[in-house]
Amino acid sequence: MPAFNVITVGGTIDKVYFDAASQFEIGDPQIHRVLAGAGVVDFVVTPLMRKDSLQMDDTDREAVRQAVLASACDRVLVTHGTDTMALTARHLGDVGTRTVVFTGAMQPARFHETDAIFNIGFALGTLMSAAPGVYLTMNGRVFDPHKVRKNRDQGRFEDAG
Repeated sequence: MPAFNVITVGGTIDKVYFDAASQFEIGDPQIHRVLAGAGVVDFVVTPLMRKDSLQMDDTDREAVRQAVLASACDRVLVTHGTDTMALTARHLGDVGTRTVVFTGAMQPARFHETDAIFNIGFALGTLMSAAPGVYLTMNGRVFDPHKVRKNRDQGRFEDAG
């Protein structure tokens, strides 16, 4: 069995931009490329959907929850758009003995200057070392999904209370 499962949902991390006016689509998951570049080989990817997180609804969040619970792996990394990542993470509820880590990016993984690679690496380290539960990792920090907010002005996540 693989060491962990990656469930890809879409979001900026997988975006492909077509013009300066920001026309985009969610492209193929970039997680294979990022993890292979780091020499990580013991994982399986479940491409669940290709959505901007602002387009996700409760049906989509339930699909993520079901995919996490159906995973044969006890460790699950979810790549997700940053706008509603905390909402989806909170939707998971009790995950039993699983460790689930959500991460995303402010800039697409395809960009030369991106936070995606760092965020994925940090999320993977958290995934492999954290106790069972649900976490959100961004900007080198681990957050409780119930106590985090996205600060759009500063381009980062921070404690919400």
